[in-house]
Amino acid sequence: MTRLSRLFRRRPAPLDLQCREVVELLDDFLEGALSPEMIMALEHHLAGCDGCTTYLEQLRAAIALAATTGEKALPPALEQELLEAFRTGRS
Repeated sequence: MTRLSRLFRRRPAPLDLQCREVVELLDDFLEGALSPEMIMALEHHLAGCDGCTTYLEQLRAAIALAATTGEKALPPALEQELLEAFRTGRS
């Protein structure tokens, strides 16, 4: 067994995340609030999922656009309501 193969045997496999789990983790991912293990699992999923990769790109574009508006911040209660609606998919 080579040294490299021993290193890969000791390295745990990334968690197998589903698309819904990835969507729920993206805010924390963009804020840098995930553990290294969760980042590895998320990046592993993104490497093989065009839908989630596209969603992440759209989320980044929306954040960049929002940053350019110069508008006042939302009232905290409205912000929480919108975040909850976004996370649960309600309209």
